[in-house]
Amino acid sequence: MAQVPTAERSAMLRALSECRAMPDAAARLACFDRTADALDTAERQGDLVVMERQQIREARRQLFGFSAPALPSLFSRDSTGADADADLDAVETTLLGAGQDHEGKWTFRLADGSEWRQIDSAPVRFQNRNGTEVRVRRAALGSFLLTAGKSRAVRVKRQ
Repeated sequence: MAQVPTAERSAMLRALSECRAMPDAAARLACFDRTADALDTAERQGDLVVMERQQIREARRQLFGFSAPALPSLFSRDSTGADADADLDAVETTLLGAGQDHEGKWTFRLADGSEWRQIDSAPVRFQNRNGTEVRVRRAALGSFLLTAGKSRAVRVKRQ
């Protein structure tokens, strides 16, 4: 589970941790029961979300390419406090299809549900075929490059 600094820790989780400090066993058990019930209720009502590490990784993968400064640090730091996005420099999936707009720029629809739009003006040659392997990777200054099959990389942004 990701370690969150105490200042950002949920009040309910803090209360659960405080139960452990109670010396009287009966009071400690009552505290645990009360707090566990509050956690369960909050989770069922959607006021609290509990995620496993794999769910966090999948959420980060689905958000790849979006600028999301409002997301909690849970999505940007791992349990050691290191940058968790460091291991997510690229995603690999397949092409569902692509189309050009009136300016000649391509929009790529990928099997992972993402959509990327060409932002450079270089001509693109690739096989616009369902199932073509696609790789989107981070590039300089927050930009992204998409490679479809053996095509040259195309500078893109997430739609």
